[in-house]
Amino acid sequence: MTERRVIVKVPASTANLGPGFDTLGMALSLYAWIELAASEDETVINLYGSGLEGVPRDKSNLIYKVAQLVFKEAGVAVPELHISMYSDIPLTRGLGSSASAIVGALVAANALIGSPLTEDRLFQLATKLEGHPDNVGASLFGGIVVSAWDGTRAEKVRLEPHPELEVLVAIPAFQLATEKARHALPKEIAMGDAVFNVGCSSLLVAAFASGQLELIGHAMRDRLHQPYRAAFIPGMAEILEKATEHGALGTALSGAGPTLLALVEASSPRKDELEQFLLATLRREGIEAKTLWLKPCAGGPEVTTLVRDEVVPAFMERIKGEVKA
Repeated sequence: MTERRVIVKVPASTANLGPGFDTLGMALSLYAWIELAASEDETVINLYGSGLEGVPRDKSNLIYKVAQLVFKEAGVAVPELHISMYSDIPLTRGLGSSASAIVGALVAANALIGSPLTEDRLFQLATKLEGHPDNVGASLFGGIVVSAWDGTRAEKVRLEPHPELEVLVAIPAFQLATEKARHALPKEIAMGDAVFNVGCSSLLVAAFASGQLELIGHAMRDRLHQPYRAAFIPGMAEILEKATEHGALGTALSGAGPTLLALVEASSPRKDELEQFLLATLRREGIEAKTLWLKPCAGGPEVTTLVRDEVVPAFMERIKGEVKA
């Protein structure tokens, strides 16, 4: 076990997709890489890329703590680790950076000790750690994941993304902590708003499952969280209201934000128009943003297991052909 070296490539995710608050998630073609190996002496944590500035490099690091949780669950001891990480997923932007780190650490640590924990057990651990199953479910299983958690057990159904589905994200140049975005939500909601969201979320799942993409715009409406979070992201309300007039199938706040997301048909001739509409709307509010064209990621984590002393390129050399930076 201690002679293994494991590298995991794990996808980003978007949660909620409008009405499916804490229940719907989609994996995206944006990735983080985590390498794990046992250390014979002290724990060493190497973080690469500007996106991980400020992340702890000691045993308070999330990857380390999650790995130790796996080892404890499996009844083994691997107290010291070599950890390397690179991520293209921006932190606190609503693209599941913490969920991808949790899932990547769970999968890597499990693989390091011979995979004694089932995929379902990893899902339960990830849900408990994250507090909801939408992002972690998408990063763990890939595709579109419909999930429910009662505080004790999470269940999910995975849907295959439609081959014509593309995702445009506009990532503002500021961070928005999930905790702050959640504090903006009301403690109680009207029955009418709850019924509205149940209907929209149900219709959205049915649209994904049946391939009826024309229903997405009608289904991606929300009254539970987006109206209350709009104050944090100037221009968001206009984008959610008008993006379908510029070629989007539907739009949503990605997770807790501030990233905004549009679902688009791959064959649409209006992609440039939609992209410029998002950027111009935000710019009028004084917000600079970068856009990325992504695909739903159909697969979950990709695991590479190596003999630790095998002659292989260093971590960044191994992944450099894949990173977006």
